[in-house]
Amino acid sequence: MTKNKLQRFADVREFENVFELTDFQENPDEKPRGKWKSEIFENDHPLILELACGKGGYTLELARRNPDKNYVGVDIKGARIWKGAKRALNEGLDNVRFLRIFIDHLYEYFGKDEVDEIWITFPDPYPKHRDRNKRLTSPKFLKIYQQVLKPGAPIHFKTDNGKLFEYTKRVVKSLQCPVQERVEDIYEERPDDELLTIKTFYEKGHLEKGRTIRYIRFMLPNEPIVTN
Repeated sequence: MTKNKLQRFADVREFENVFELTDFQENPDEKPRGKWKSEIFENDHPLILELACGKGGYTLELARRNPDKNYVGVDIKGARIWKGAKRALNEGLDNVRFLRIFIDHLYEYFGKDEVDEIWITFPDPYPKHRDRNKRLTSPKFLKIYQQVLKPGAPIHFKTDNGKLFEYTKRVVKSLQCPVQERVEDIYEERPDDELLTIKTFYEKGHLEKGRTIRYIRFMLPNEPIVTN
C-alpha cells in the first residue's frame, strides 16, 4: 500500500463527515441506525443514499443542487471516500456524510423506513454468473434495501454495462417491481436532463470510450422479497 493511500486512510478516520465500520466495533449500539435525521443531520429532510459511491462525485453534485435533502455516500473503499469527504468539508456541504461499510450490512446502519431514496451509479457489474449475488441489483441486495427504504421510495440505477442493465430489468420484472422510468440511452434520449447527465469521474471515462449510459428508476414490491 502506498504512503499516499495510508495517509488517506488516516485522514478518513479523522474526518467528521465520515463514519466507518471500525468506529463501532467496541460499541455496536452506537451505530447511527435510526438516528440520521435526529442526531446526525439534525433536521427532518429526506435521506438519500448513493451506494458504491466511489469518490462521491454524484453524491456531492446531488447535495449541491438539493440543499434541502441529506445525502450519504456508502462505499467500503476508504481511499476513494477520502476525495469526496474532503471536498464536502472544503465546500462546507453540511447535507453530506459518508459511510465506509460493506453494503450488505446496510440494515445495521439504517432503520426501517429511514431512507427516502437510493442511487446506484456505475457499480461493479460482476460479469461471472457465480458472482451474480454480488451485483447491487440482485434479489439479495434488493431484499436488504427493502429493510431500510420507505414504501414506494425510488431506486435509481445508472450503468454503462449493457449486460448488467438487462440483468437488472429481468430482476425487476421477476420481482414485480413497479418501473417508473427507463432510458436506454441517456445522452441520445435525454441529453438535457440535468439530473441524469451528472457526470462522475467514471462516467466521463465511459463516455470517452463511446459507451452507452442507461438508466432505470423503480420501486420495490410491497410484499417481502424472498431469496433462496
